Amino acid sequence: MNLSFRDKVALVTGGSTGIGAAIAKGFGAAGASVVVHYLTNEEKANQVVSDIQEMGGDAISVKADVTSASDVKKLYAKVLEVYGRVDILINNAGSMVERCPFEELSEEVWDHVYNVNVKSIFLSTQEVVPIMKNQGGGVIINTASVAARNGGGPGAIHYASAKGAVMTLTKGLAKELLPYHIRVNGINPGVISTPFHEKFSPDKVRDQFVKGIPIGREGTPEEIAGAVLFLASDYASYICGEHIEINGGQLMD
Repeated sequence: MNLSFRDKVALVTGGSTGIGAAIAKGFGAAGASVVVHYLTNEEKANQVVSDIQEMGGDAISVKADVTSASDVKKLYAKVLEVYGRVDILINNAGSMVERCPFEELSEEVWDHVYNVNVKSIFLSTQEVVPIMKNQGGGVIINTASVAARNGGGPGAIHYASAKGAVMTLTKGLAKELLPYHIRVNGINPGVISTPFHEKFSPDKVRDQFVKGIPIGREGTPEEIAGAVLFLASDYASYICGEHIEINGGQLMD
C-alpha cells in the first residue's frame, strides 16, 4: 500500500482556506484530481487550485451554496462534467457564525449554524451516494470538532451541538453505506491555527485554549490534512464510523 490517490477525484467542500485548503493541497500532492469548493472566497479558492497545479496536479474550483439543494446538484453536475466521478468526498464546509451565550441565541443564528454544518453534509452526501454506488464504492469524511465532545468553548453551544450531530450522522451513514463499499469516517480538530479562530476566538480565548493543550500549542491545518489523507487511503480500510481526535491531547479517550 502507499499514500497515492492517482486516478482518484476528491471533492473538498469549504476548500478555499484553513483546514479545507490544506486537505485539498494534500490530495493534490498525492496525485488526486481535486475539486476545491467555495462560496465567497473565489480568489483564495483559485489560489489553492494554482498551488495544486504548480505541484503538477489537477484541480478546479467550483462555487456553490452547500445549504441549497439546487446549488449542490449544480456542484456535482460540474464535477461529473469535468471528471466523470467522485471517489472521495470531504464534507468540510462549516462555521460557528458567531459566539453567543445560549440565552441570547437567535433562532436565525441557530438555524444558520445547523444549515452550514449539518444540512450541508446531508445534501452533499445524498447527492454523492448514487455516484459512488455506481462506481462500486468511495470514501466520505466529515469534519466535526473537539467541541462535539466537550461542549465547546465560550458562546459555542450551537456550534458544539451541530458538530455533535455531525458525529452521529457519520455513524449512521457508515452503517447504511458500508454494504456499498462506501466508507464513512470523520475528524474532530481541536484548536487549529486557521482563519476560523482568527474570526471567532479573541487572543485571550485562544491563549486559554492553549493552556489546556498538553502539547502546548495550536495545531496546523497540515496536521489535520495528514489524518484525512490516512482515512481516505487503503491504510484505513478497516476503519468505519469513527472520528479521529486531532487536538494535541486537549481531549483524550
